[in-house]
Amino acid sequence: MGRRKNRPRNRDRNESTGAAAAGWGAGYQDIIKENELYEKYYKELKIVPVEEWDQFMASMREPLPATIRITGYKSHAEEILQCLKTKYFKELQDLEVDGQQIEAPQPLKWYPGELAWHINISRKMLRKSPVLEKFHQFLVSETESGNISRQEAVSMIPPLLMDIKPHHKILDMCAAPGSKTAQLIEMLHSDMNIPFPEGFVIANDVDNKRCYLLVHQSKRLHSPCIMVINHDASNIPRLQMVEADGQRDILFYDRILCDVPCSGDATLRKNIDVWKKWTTSNSLQLHGLQQRIVIRGVEQLTVGGRMVYSTCSLNPIENEAVIATVLEKSEGTLELIDVSSELPGLKRMPGLTSWKVMTREGQWFADWSEVPENKQTQIRPTMFPTKDPEKLKAMNLERCIRVLPHHQNTGGFFVAVLQKRATMPWNRREPKVRSFSFSNKIERLCNEAEGPATDSRAVGAGGKFLTFSLSLSLSLGASFSPPPSKKMKLFGFKEDPFVFLNEDDPIFPPIETFYLLHSSFPKFNVLTRTHDGKKRHLYMVSKELRNVLLHNSERMKVINTGVKVLSRNNDGEQFGCAFRLAQEGIYTLNPYINGRIIKISIEDVMVLLTQENPFIGKLSSEAQKVAKKLVMGSIVLKYEPDPLNTEGPKCPIVLCGWRGKNSIRAFVAKNERLHYLRMLGVEVFREKNKSEGSESSNVGVCIFPSFCNTLLI
Repeated sequence: MGRRKNRPRNRDRNESTGAAAAGWGAGYQDIIKENELYEKYYKELKIVPVEEWDQFMASMREPLPATIRITGYKSHAEEILQCLKTKYFKELQDLEVDGQQIEAPQPLKWYPGELAWHINISRKMLRKSPVLEKFHQFLVSETESGNISRQEAVSMIPPLLMDIKPHHKILDMCAAPGSKTAQLIEMLHSDMNIPFPEGFVIANDVDNKRCYLLVHQSKRLHSPCIMVINHDASNIPRLQMVEADGQRDILFYDRILCDVPCSGDATLRKNIDVWKKWTTSNSLQLHGLQQRIVIRGVEQLTVGGRMVYSTCSLNPIENEAVIATVLEKSEGTLELIDVSSELPGLKRMPGLTSWKVMTREGQWFADWSEVPENKQTQIRPTMFPTKDPEKLKAMNLERCIRVLPHHQNTGGFFVAVLQKRATMPWNRREPKVRSFSFSNKIERLCNEAEGPATDSRAVGAGGKFLTFSLSLSLSLGASFSPPPSKKMKLFGFKEDPFVFLNEDDPIFPPIETFYLLHSSFPKFNVLTRTHDGKKRHLYMVSKELRNVLLHNSERMKVINTGVKVLSRNNDGEQFGCAFRLAQEGIYTLNPYINGRIIKISIEDVMVLLTQENPFIGKLSSEAQKVAKKLVMGSIVLKYEPDPLNTEGPKCPIVLCGWRGKNSIRAFVAKNERLHYLRMLGVEVFREKNKSEGSESSNVGVCIFPSFCNTLLI
């Protein structure tokens, strides 16, 4: 270790003095919330009623309140809501901090079931009160457990307008960071008694790094029906599926969410940089990309399906102009549907039917004919409304939704809901997939062009199906030579493979015997992430996602899919099974497990969650009897609510555990433990140890004193 050199202190002092004199190290200057061009532009467009303009601008300068959403598909949602109402919100009602009255949280009037709430408390205020600190810890913990999502209020609107059912195939085209994707997954799992809904969500994003943020968000929900892929949304590949009759078909989606990249000029309340950086150029540059993404989306929408287009911009160039262009190109195959009766309580403004275009220099154009030649690469004809009054009327642009921030203390937002009535006009001549017999020669040529074939059809460039007229080819004596299939060039980081196990894989018999899995257990839905060596983890996907994965490996780049259900535990081999149950997949696997189940009481749940490795003797007598009959290894700990008991949680609790020699341990992550304890009515909080600067977790007084005591963990 070298000698420490003494630094000349006077020089440092002189340098710091000079820096201070120069204004260095003084931090960032406060951004002035003014933009003359912004105000000029939106005043002229009359997006906001004249009498509301001052109120609109005043709200834009106010910070945006936080909004939380309780995950609605989980059976625990009502318990979380009850906990919030009876404990945390009640304490905040009459709370004052530094003489300032804390604004009580308010439910969003238009969100179903009071599952979304406004919380107007600053970060600075959270640090000043122990009550607020406990509330903050609750929010952080439940967010990490996936039971609460922090999401902007207006961002919750598009998924609610998609009218999602459990059997729908859903595409989220620009999904990151994933808050809307989480909503889609929740709606898909609206019935928790169905572990594998027929539908699925494919969440896409062009940014490889943001895809991993998307994975993090979706993993919190433990769904086997979500797949994250990495593609440019404007050129997202057309996928294939094999139908029940064994025939290949193009995958068309029942619902598509198209939350496109935008200028974000309606987010001034949270992104204050926009005040300084905003110009009309942002919208002009994005218009073409937004249009291409929508067109690619409607091509993949099934007839009768619904697409929701949204932006966090108020600009008609990014909103009505894009929708009008796509409607005009669709020649009546798309319809802008009226959703005014949906989401009662949501204040909204109708879409515009006329608007003008402005350059960053402040020059206005009402029509394409007015645009000078030197501006025609920047300003395009599709940015203007049509001059044909009949066409304009048929578009029904007033059915679009524009949310203004001052109406309900939110950010700004734009939404349009499209329904597909027929095949897009430019797709009508595309060949359909049909089943017919090929001659041996044609089959051989197909195999040479496409590689090993599993059916009688070839796949052309871009994933399009090609069909060939056999009778015409033979009658003309033509030799069959289909165009070679180009493999899509993938980008970004290389992912581990997704390898589905065969039903006769030797890994299954010990698992089936140990856990007494039902004969209906779908072994073909189980996959691993390695070709070679021991399989460390086993994942499950739905049957439909398996179908997509198997038949599109060369067309798409999959970042993540499946929920982990089993993990290798070498200690378990001596007891008959090398795999233990994983908590994140227990609700998926639970319907198929008939063995190694210990039914526990609410008191047992308390013991298992507050003690690291309790002796079997600490459990109820019924649980002890069952536990003593089981050999060591992984177990299921199941609590079923008693309908006659008014206290305690009203929903089932399923935990993974380990039956040791003399003890039982719950394999549950810390945040999930805290979640279940709160469901039992226990106030859990961390106290800072001032002398050591560390934190300790405490379990406070229980709301249900009949079965709960003050505990320390």
